[in-house]
Amino acid sequence: MFLTKKKEVIGLDIGCSSIKLVELRGGKDGYKLQNLAISPLPPEAIVDGALMDSVTIIDTIRDAIAASKTKTKDVVTSVSGHSVIVKKISLPFMTEAELEESIQWEAERYIPFDINDVNIDFQIFGSTPENPEVIDVVLVAAKKDIINDYVSVIMESGLNPVIVDIDSFALENMLAINYEIEKEETVAVANVGASITNINIIKNNISAFTRDIFKGGNQITEEIQRQLHVDHEEAENIKVGTKVDLTSQPIIQNVLKAAAESLANEIGNSIDFFQSTTTYEKIAKLYLSGGGSKIKDFDIILQQQIGMPVEVVNPFKK
Repeated sequence: MFLTKKKEVIGLDIGCSSIKLVELRGGKDGYKLQNLAISPLPPEAIVDGALMDSVTIIDTIRDAIAASKTKTKDVVTSVSGHSVIVKKISLPFMTEAELEESIQWEAERYIPFDINDVNIDFQIFGSTPENPEVIDVVLVAAKKDIINDYVSVIMESGLNPVIVDIDSFALENMLAINYEIEKEETVAVANVGASITNINIIKNNISAFTRDIFKGGNQITEEIQRQLHVDHEEAENIKVGTKVDLTSQPIIQNVLKAAAESLANEIGNSIDFFQSTTTYEKIAKLYLSGGGSKIKDFDIILQQQIGMPVEVVNPFKK
């Protein structure tokens, strides 16, 4: 989310467990946080990225707007999940204007959806000295019905959507602004949400691999509910360590450890897959973000599972 002095926007994260709103202002000293709000959503309002209860979502967005006291109307948001495809492809050298004209035809070879049902965009990374006649392109397709649903709830909340990004790329922007990553260094970022975990592996300051895993903090909450016979809210508090019940502590520790290990294993499998299919050197570090990063000791369990340093990101570092 890059801002200028002329155009103020708010970032709106429509997640499965809550709506997050943030407003930054760019200046000569970098970015300043202007407004921030988080409003919880009921568990079934959004399922696997699909908006199931638009009325509740609209009301929750309005709550976040009121809590933040923002007057800005233009919105940047992002999506991920089954309805989004990201592909890195190589094409014969052509200009951006030429690719703009032929992208629909090119995309049909790589996108598993009907081309008429998706919105398409691309980013040219350019050619390499070894092969100047070929360009690397990142192709993105998102189903129109999902985009329309997100646009609709934002507009009905009284806001104006100007950009719909991809979750993994929004994470990459956050990392680039806040952390000094050497160009030669390969790093990963895992954003653990309530029901989806976004993984982005970055090499030469460019996204080299993205994947969405359909597992997140909700599975851990549900397991705590099952084992301890508590409601969703209480299970959430137990999960992040804000509620401690000494009598149930052994059960909680076992549930948290088993569920965290299962999630860490999924993240590890994605990293192993990337490393087995490329000639890149090993990943130097994994940056952990999202609500799931607050799961008690998850960063330690993840570090043990994948055998590399894990750092919980600070999106306000700079």
